Amino acid sequence: MSLRTYKTSYLASAIALSLSMSANTFAADEAEEPTDKEIEKIEVRGSLGSLPGQAVESVFGFGKSILETPRSASTISQEQMERFSVSDIDELVAFAPGTFTQSFFGVAGSLDVRGTPGETYFRGVKRLDNPGNYPTPIGASSRVDIVRGPASPIYGPAKIGGYLNFNPKSARASGGQYLDDNTGGFSYTTGSWNKNVITAEIGGPAEIAGKKAGFYIYGEVERSDSFYENTKTDQTVLQAAFNIDVTDNLRFEFGGMYHDYDGNQVAGWNRLTQDLVDNGTYITGTAQPLDTDGDGYISHQEYNAAGVDQYIWQVPMNGTTPDLIPDIMALENVGTTTLDASQVLVAEDDELTNTVQTLYFDAMYYTDNGWEVKNQLFYEGYENNNENAYGFSQYHDSWVIEDKIVFSTELELDDMIAQVQISPSLRYVDFEHGEDWKNEYFDRRDLTMESSSLDRRLLATVIDDDYTEWYEGNYLDLGFAAMVDLTWEWGLNVVLGARYDSFDMESSTDPDKLLLGNYGSGFVIMSDDGKYILNDFGADSANYTAADITAPVEAEDTVDGVSWNTSISYKFDMGLIPYITAAEQSTIIVGQGAEIKTGSIYSGGVFDKSTLMEFGVKGTFLEDSLYFALSNYTQERTDTKAQSTTLNNVTETKGTEFELRWVVTDDLVVSAGYTDVKVLNLTAIEDGGQYGFFGAEDMPLVEPSLAYGGVVGGTNPTSNNPEGLKAGIPQNIYSFTASYDFQNGFSANASVIDVDSTYSGYSQAVLLPSYTLVNAGVLYQADTWSASLNVKNLTDETYYRANFPDLFGSAVVLPELPRSVQAKFTYNF
Repeated sequence: MSLRTYKTSYLASAIALSLSMSANTFAADEAEEPTDKEIEKIEVRGSLGSLPGQAVESVFGFGKSILETPRSASTISQEQMERFSVSDIDELVAFAPGTFTQSFFGVAGSLDVRGTPGETYFRGVKRLDNPGNYPTPIGASSRVDIVRGPASPIYGPAKIGGYLNFNPKSARASGGQYLDDNTGGFSYTTGSWNKNVITAEIGGPAEIAGKKAGFYIYGEVERSDSFYENTKTDQTVLQAAFNIDVTDNLRFEFGGMYHDYDGNQVAGWNRLTQDLVDNGTYITGTAQPLDTDGDGYISHQEYNAAGVDQYIWQVPMNGTTPDLIPDIMALENVGTTTLDASQVLVAEDDELTNTVQTLYFDAMYYTDNGWEVKNQLFYEGYENNNENAYGFSQYHDSWVIEDKIVFSTELELDDMIAQVQISPSLRYVDFEHGEDWKNEYFDRRDLTMESSSLDRRLLATVIDDDYTEWYEGNYLDLGFAAMVDLTWEWGLNVVLGARYDSFDMESSTDPDKLLLGNYGSGFVIMSDDGKYILNDFGADSANYTAADITAPVEAEDTVDGVSWNTSISYKFDMGLIPYITAAEQSTIIVGQGAEIKTGSIYSGGVFDKSTLMEFGVKGTFLEDSLYFALSNYTQERTDTKAQSTTLNNVTETKGTEFELRWVVTDDLVVSAGYTDVKVLNLTAIEDGGQYGFFGAEDMPLVEPSLAYGGVVGGTNPTSNNPEGLKAGIPQNIYSFTASYDFQNGFSANASVIDVDSTYSGYSQAVLLPSYTLVNAGVLYQADTWSASLNVKNLTDETYYRANFPDLFGSAVVLPELPRSVQAKFTYNF
């Protein structure tokens, strides 16, 4: 039996067994559903749901509140997001410390947590990877949970930084089934740059085959322009959820989300200099024509024939050797001008399209002897296409199916309560991914002009050929986890957990789809046995050595690892809860389309471990109206062999986080946050430098216009960055929010985020200035309708966000949005 056949057979058997278990429970004797464990719940009038006293399943799975959870975590309620008009993950930094997110070519896909890319979960199950495939629609959520650090053993392997748990609005069906009447609403949002968003939602009670049930349906349609040239957003989000009490012991929850997105990525400004950031002074000039066949595009072959190559011409940093740069890379008609922030590296035909379908089916059975059996079946698939005229394209066609069973119970032993969870799980991912990044040149385009045949490359996704990388394959994660939560009446709490994962992986590439002809330093050919792609370096193909191997055509492997978590906390009568958490997590490194590289499996560079040591204290005072949390932590990726410069660096992160939420009166709610973080690139420190695209400031003795027709790349030495600091992450961030209810229908809100200066790239050649961002708004609420007006960047602050700082930080930067307004009208019934 082949590996793929074995995986498919095992997957089908496991899912069938899971569904069979759920179906068999229909025959169980009906008994009164046990009451849920009483959980401390903070309910303060006028709090906007900001106080963390509600049960949150997304951290350890025990239903502990954020206050009781011995980890740094935050939750942002729907009321907060609506009051402050929060629509994308970049704005969450005002409410959750440690969540400053770098630009992923302008697409707010996944949150950066503690300076590194994070994961996104849907109702507690990990979604397919989305660093910048589409913006996560958090405006369509009922609550967002942010957990800093590795995921709980019950939730499975994740990246080191942390994760965002997306709770869709449709999740309110769990309450909708008990409503006497239907409830819902409509809203219309308009604003700067032709913003147009329409939403509609309805939920209520239902009855299916005489069984009590509930439903909730939500829809959102957006057709908006953008501040940035050649940029738009067309998207549709549909959510539906249904709950049904099959018996007193058995409940089903099922539903899904459909998200269709049509937009584009925004690289920002090219030809980056310090003068451009400080004064807007831009170097103009046109690249020399290379489109010899007159089709309006520059092919890889035309670049190669002209002698422009992405990796041959590596000028030593700070060197004085412009003769290494071929004349064909020099600009013509060089000059300077002042550039507007809206003039960015986006061509009219650039596109980023993504369609994602998410489905879930949860079955919860309560036994007569106090056990809860919860089976979560989850499916997600996406099709993505990303095309950028400057020379980058990729596509993904991937899907995942996960089935997780959690057996849980609670035991009362003298002066202690013990909660236990046991969870076997399987997760199967199937992927097809192609990307085209060779001859990717940001600087050929003069941003004062439209994209043309001088800079527009023939993309692999258009011709379905000449990919730099192309993979198809799958991987299966078989996991088993167990956790216990021990709480003594006198205040001590201990949380222990462990997990074992076995990853069975296979990946292959198709040489017929890969770029042929000149490739770097040689030609791409096949080995005699058809198992490897070789670099010939001009030699006879029969004389290659093992050193010439660049990647296998196919590879498969099985790796396994153990994850664990230990947390100890103590609750004092005065309201303080100090804690300590130590954790280690095993996972695998995947790409932007959830793919695993064939060469990574072959070289053993897929497996990754990360560690966490965190100390903190939480507390509530003033009759539970004031909450604070303070934490200090060290996180580290430990496997330097498994490296992804763009998605999952080998790093060590140290920092401090502080969060305060205070319901001062029934009218006034305030919050404050502070982040102090340093992220060190461990592989760059170990290797003495890190590869990246050079910008003008990296070559101060070379006239930059001589290289803007291509790119100069090389190693940024650690001597320019002695600490090995990761770029684009400000060390200190302060935030403050306030909302005041005038008790006559009107309320007002404001937020302030103060951000340190930071370097745009690893070489620390360009400094992005510090800034203070102010947002403010007003709301009028009547019985059935409301109207709000919010102003973003009230003071019209000029500020920037680093874009792929480890690789492209010296070459491009994203100028952020100026002052904008947004108005929303809502009708509820």
